[in-house]
Amino acid sequence: MTGNEGVWLYAITSESLDGVSLSGVLGVAGEAVRVVHSTDLAAVVGSVDLDEFGEVPLRRHLDDLDWLAATARAHERVVSAVLRCGPTIPLRLATLYLDDDRIRSLLEVGREKFCAALRSVAGRSEWGVKGYGDARALAQTSPEKQPEPSPTGKGTAYLLRRRAELTAQQNVERRAAAEADDLHAALLQRAVDGLRRPVTDPVLSGKRAWMIFNGTYLVDDDRVDDFTTFVATLDAEREGITVELTGPWPPYSFSGIDMVTR
Repeated sequence: MTGNEGVWLYAITSESLDGVSLSGVLGVAGEAVRVVHSTDLAAVVGSVDLDEFGEVPLRRHLDDLDWLAATARAHERVVSAVLRCGPTIPLRLATLYLDDDRIRSLLEVGREKFCAALRSVAGRSEWGVKGYGDARALAQTSPEKQPEPSPTGKGTAYLLRRRAELTAQQNVERRAAAEADDLHAALLQRAVDGLRRPVTDPVLSGKRAWMIFNGTYLVDDDRVDDFTTFVATLDAEREGITVELTGPWPPYSFSGIDMVTR
C-alpha cells in the first residue's frame, strides 16, 4: 500500500471467510478485494486512491450522480458476495481507514459488538415495505364532513368551501397515518424486528405516487415465503393502499454498526 492509498471497508464477517471465496470480486476502484483477519473476525477491504476516494474528493463526487451510483453498485456487489458466504455486517458507503493495522485494531476493540451483531443477523435478511396511498379512494372511506349551513354571501361561501376542503384533506391524511400504523404493527408480527423510515420524496424515489409508509424488516430466511405472502395479502385487502415489497437486502438497518472515516 502506498502513502496515497486508504482502505475501503465493505463488510465484517467471521474468520472462516478466505480470499479464495472472493476471487474475482472487484471493489469501488476496480481493485481486487482482500480479507483482513483478527481472531474470529474478518474484514473485507480494498485499497483505494485517496485522490479519488478521500474525504475531500468524496464531497465533490456527491454532486456527480453517475459516479455516486456506479460507486454504490460496486460497493453493493462486494457486500452481496460476502453475504453469500455467511452472516455479514455490511458497512455504509465510504467507510475509510488509513491502513490494515487500523482495521485489525477496529476488529479487536469492537470484537464483542461485532460478534453479537453477526449472531443477530445470522439466517436472516432485510426486506423493505413501502405503502402508497390513493387520496381519492382514502377520501371515500374517511369520515364524512358535516353539512355546512347555506351561506349568505360569496365571501362566506368561499371561506366555508375552503374550510371543507381543508377538513377533507386532514381526514385523508389522518386515515393514511392510521393505515401506516396498522401496516407496521401487522408486519412486525411476521418479522424478527422492524423499523419505520421517513417516507421518500417523489423526486428521490422516482415515483409520483403518494408514499404514506416506509418500513424495513428483519426476517428469518425460513419464513420469507410467509412474509412475502402476507405482504401480498395486505396489498390486496387494503382499500386505497398499494403495498410494495423489496429485497432481500443486506441487513444494514439491523447490524447496529455505524462507522466513520478514520
